[in-house]
Amino acid sequence: MIVIFCDNIDDFIQFLKHKIMNEIFYEITEVKHQDNLSNNIIATIILHFLAKVSDTLILYETKQNLQKSIDRDIKQEAIKSLQNVFSQVDPSLKLIKGKIREIFLSYTS
Repeated sequence: MIVIFCDNIDDFIQFLKHKIMNEIFYEITEVKHQDNLSNNIIATIILHFLAKVSDTLILYETKQNLQKSIDRDIKQEAIKSLQNVFSQVDPSLKLIKGKIREIFLSYTS
């Protein structure tokens, strides 16, 4: 089992050529920062996909932080934006909400 973390989305996209499924899984978490008066919320989106190189199954992962104000739904905007980016790379790619890490770990055990 190999897990590769990509620091930026461009590297993550470059590895898509090794994908074995057309699904890219995502998880979103929010953390409200109360250390200032702006009430900014940081949303973190984690993206995963499975790939295969030779006989090795690999889980690629990246994490992006999004800052938003309370009056905007940055999560839906980010998902739409990411889906557009992935559709340009490969129209068959779909963003799926879920945690692939647990499935990956059980599959490789």
